[in-house]
Amino acid sequence: MPKGEGKLIAQNRKARHDYTVVDTMEAGIVLQGTEIKSIRNGRINLKDGFARIRNGEAYLLNVHISPYEQGNIFNHDPLRTRKLLLHKKQIAKLIAETKNTGITIIPLKVYIRNGYAKVLIGLAKGKKQYDKREDLKRKEINREISRTLKESLR
Repeated sequence: MPKGEGKLIAQNRKARHDYTVVDTMEAGIVLQGTEIKSIRNGRINLKDGFARIRNGEAYLLNVHISPYEQGNIFNHDPLRTRKLLLHKKQIAKLIAETKNTGITIIPLKVYIRNGYAKVLIGLAKGKKQYDKREDLKRKEINREISRTLKESLR
């Protein structure tokens, strides 16, 4: 199964608007207790999330996983730092890429694949305001073209 495929749980739609994604990579997430149950219920928010490399390990920060309703005392901290499972070569690539200014690591999707929660992380470069406007214009022009083609075929 190619990366980014599986049962989609959450998607960071704002990421493609605010950033230009240069490269993507699939990573596993180290979860505690009832976190996987909350993820399976779709109670995860990637909106403000990002990843950092510390001591040769990748960590996911600011990703909110809501506490599981039936979890009682075994629930977790919703905003805790979670470790990402990556190979050493992948981490070395991330370190090399993020040394460039303006490059950051953001979560794009969370999905379940073969029973495991996976996150699709992307190496992203922040867009300027004029780039966002340009993208919106391009989308609008493509919509108009497809609309006129559809009408002309009728």
